[in-house]
Formats: sequence, structure tokens, C-alpha cells
Amino acid sequence: MAPAPDAAEAALAASAGEALEADGAPEAPAAPSLEATPSPAGAAPAASHAEGAPEVPPTVLVVHASVGSGHRSAANAVGQALEMLREQGVAPEGLHVEVLDILDFGRIVFDGDKTASMFTGATRPLYDLTWRYTLTGRLLWGGGTIWARIMYPKFVEYVQQKKPLAIVATHITAANVAVSARMLSRQRFPIVCVPTDYEVEGLWPHLYTDLFCVANEHMAETLRPRRVPEERIQVTGIPARPTFLTDADPEAVRERFGLPQDKHLVLALAGAHLPRPYVHFRQSIDELLPYLPTLKGIHLVMVAGTDQEYARRLRARCADLELDNVTVLEYVEEMAALMAASDAVICKSGGLVVTECLCAKVPMILLGRAYGQEKANVSMLTAAGAALHVTTARELAYALRHINKNPESTRSMLVNASFLRKPEAALDIARATLALAGPDALPNPRAAKRHFVHFYLGGKPAHTR
Repeated sequence: MAPAPDAAEAALAASAGEALEADGAPEAPAAPSLEATPSPAGAAPAASHAEGAPEVPPTVLVVHASVGSGHRSAANAVGQALEMLREQGVAPEGLHVEVLDILDFGRIVFDGDKTASMFTGATRPLYDLTWRYTLTGRLLWGGGTIWARIMYPKFVEYVQQKKPLAIVATHITAANVAVSARMLSRQRFPIVCVPTDYEVEGLWPHLYTDLFCVANEHMAETLRPRRVPEERIQVTGIPARPTFLTDADPEAVRERFGLPQDKHLVLALAGAHLPRPYVHFRQSIDELLPYLPTLKGIHLVMVAGTDQEYARRLRARCADLELDNVTVLEYVEEMAALMAASDAVICKSGGLVVTECLCAKVPMILLGRAYGQEKANVSMLTAAGAALHVTTARELAYALRHINKNPESTRSMLVNASFLRKPEAALDIARATLALAGPDALPNPRAAKRHFVHFYLGGKPAHTR
């Protein structure tokens, strides 16, 4: 059971005037500390333990929410990068890295994947409106203890026990709960927020984040009117798995998978941890198959992932159509190498998958109507000339025919994509996190503040949506 809000928080929640902080208005003073001496970021945690209690190892928590697979993949990439730095002697000796799903700490543990599926059917336009217009104007969300008070007191207890050097969050829920836990535990560790798409949603805890690691300058331009100081914004890219740091031999990869060397290899990523959002995508791919006999220079590789039933249906459909230029694969371990060996990838416009395509240096064809954050991804990639976007099977067939006849068009996409490619993003985020956790780092002056809810007024939005 979470402790009841203190008097200052109760007053703040009851009064709209105190909950809303106008630009330049004074803030409420910090409540008295719950610890005699709050530990600065990077300080040894054992000092706060009772005599004889086991010493807590230096720990960085990387927290995501299992809503789809992208946030989890980004968190794992950052966790692996931190471990790499530890092995290189850059991180503190004995650094312990934990990758956690914030949903596991909820009072009510719900299935994030099923929740995400609720916004993939008829409700997609509603989700689009919510994502694009909630707290993206001048009235903004700062942060507060409300998240932990209502749903995540177990995470506060966990933070009190672990006394982390830092928390890295790859989802807005994880970020807001981390802010809540820091406020309630009276610790001063830095919080690093890593949006995993190509725009910044309005519900990130802007004022209480020590560092935003964003994909590009466009996102930094979004954060500045939200009163996020320049020194708390770093353009790192979106973290991808370490396998995307290594170069693959395309000919050897094609040989291993039994794929032709003399065809334009087009990879269709139709498998996913969560199949429901791929219903429309798979439908378009099914409608594409009858066009393939006319695309003699193209060999299509379908990746069905762990969905064996879908793979079986694909093989049966290809047999019925007597297609000899299609290969159906199930789960692929060497996905980074397979992508690098391809001439183009057909994929959805999720933040992580398009980032992996950028790192693998493979042109993208983004398939399907995009909503919410995926709409922002499509806009960014197509405006940069780094991807094509199609919404129907007929458009997709036309795009493939164009690529087959004009291979130079994909080369120009790769040149444009090179301005966005940041394959070492995970390492850069890990290094920035450790630098913030060091004893010489200047803490965010708001880290000592405490609010139940905190709205504030920002400047004119850089990007109206």
C-alpha cells in the first residue's frame, strides 16, 4: 500500500494554481529530506546502510515497458552497451546492470502487448489524435509522484533498496515512474530518457529529466520550447543491438540462407512478437504475391518470425501461385546480417525497426498507413529522402518495379540515410549515463523538488502537429 501524500502534495493536488507553474513563477520549496544526507549521484551507496547490512553494488537500472517490442529492444541494447563499457574498464568496477519491465511492478499487472493491440484496429485514428495532440502545445507535463502513488509503489521500494547510480528509461511510463521514485525516495541519481521514435511525446517528464537522448536535431528542436535546457539534450540516435555494429559479407550471408546472388533481394519483415498490429501489413503482402511473377529481377524473402502458422500459410499460398522467387523464413537469429545482405526492406514504420534498417545500411519501403509515433517516423524518413512510403499492395508492386529498373534510386536513399544513421547510439547513451552518474556531474536542480502533479507553461511549439 502506498503511503498517503504529504500535506504539501495534497495541497498541490487540490489547487490548480499550485499544480500549474507558469513560466518564471516561483516553485514550492522542497519538502524536508527523508534521509540525513542525500547521496549525490555516483556516491558509494553503502554509507546509508545499517552496520552489518550487505553492501549494494553500483547499479544502473534500464527500465522499459513491454508495450510492443521496440522499447524492450532499446533497453536491452543500452544494457548490453553498459556491460561492454564495464568489460572495457570504463564503467565503475563491479557495475551491475538490470533491465526491467516497469509493468511488472504495477499494483495491477496488465499485458502491455494486449493493450497496444487495442490501438491497431478501428481505434487507430483515436490513438493518433491522442499521441499527436495531448500536452504538445504550451501547456506541458513536467512530472510528479502521481504515477508511483497510484500504481507503482513497489518500484519506489525497489529503488530505495538498490540506490541506483542512474536510471535509463525507454518508455514514458518507465520515465515517469522513475521520476516519482526519485522524488519519494529522496535520492539524487540522474534519470536519462530515451524516446524510441523520431518525435518526443508530450507525456515525458520534461522538467525532471537529467538528459534526453534523442534521435535527431528535429526532436531537440521540439524539446527546447518545452523548457528543457540545451545541456540536457544530446543527439545520440535510437539504440540498436550490438550486432548492427558489425559488417556482414552479403555474398556469404546469401549463401548461408540459400538465396540467389544475381537477384535484387527484398526482405519483408512480416513477423513480430505481437502479430495483431501486423494484420494490415500481412494483408498487403498477401495481395502483393500475385504481382511477383512480373518482377523477375526480384527475389522476395518473407520473415514470419515465431508465427509458424503464418509461415505455413505463406508457403502454401506461394505453392498455389507457383512462385519461384519467394523464400519464407521463420525466426532468424542473424537478422542484422540478413538485412545488410538485402537490397531493400519492406517493413512497418516502428522506431526500432527503421533504426535497425538505417544501421544495416539498407533502403526501406514503409508499408501501411501510419498513426501516432509511426506517423512521425514516416514523415521524418520520407522528408529526408531515406525511405519510400506506400499504403497499398499496388503501390508496393510499383515501388518494387521501380527499384528493379532503377537501382540508383536505392543508392540515393542510402546517401540520404547516412545523415540519420547512428549505429553507436547505445554506447553513446551508456557513456552519457555514466558521465552523469559521476561524482563531478552537476545534478538537475529540480531533482530535490517534489510535486504530486506538475504542469507548466512552455514556449511556442517548434513543430505544430
